[in-house]
Amino acid sequence: MKKLTSIVLFALLSSTTFAAGPAATIEQLDWMTGNWAGNLGPNQLEENWIATEGNSLMAAVRMTGNDATSMFEMITIEEVDGSLVLHIQQWDPGMEPRTESAQEMELAEITSNSVKFVDVSGFGMPTLGYSHPDADTFIIHVGQDGGGTFDIELASRVIFNTPPNPH
Repeated sequence: MKKLTSIVLFALLSSTTFAAGPAATIEQLDWMTGNWAGNLGPNQLEENWIATEGNSLMAAVRMTGNDATSMFEMITIEEVDGSLVLHIQQWDPGMEPRTESAQEMELAEITSNSVKFVDVSGFGMPTLGYSHPDADTFIIHVGQDGGGTFDIELASRVIFNTPPNPH
């Protein structure tokens, strides 16, 4: 009987995957969807978050200033093993990668209008979070080496003007 119990317990444990972060679904981040832009020093930072679909959410990010683009960034958040994982990669103009690979971050905290991830790659930002305190405000919380957070406030904006239907 003891051997049978051990076999059943082993089978149960080996068939179950435990999420590294708190339990969460991608739909909990629907509030991130939209176009957000704001000043970052003399530059403008723009984040375009595409609606959740297929257990993922993604953003295309661009930093511009002085009539030039200085950085492109791709962010994906995926539902994995009952939690969320963020990947982030940046490029200089000409799609020259700034790092050898994307940074991976695991979910640390989630609420109805905020989310925070922690680095598991060993490089890049120690933490990265987002919050949405009201309909027109989107805040990026960039963790700093040695502690503290640098906040970047962005505002909602409409990027597509729908032309009137001529018919």
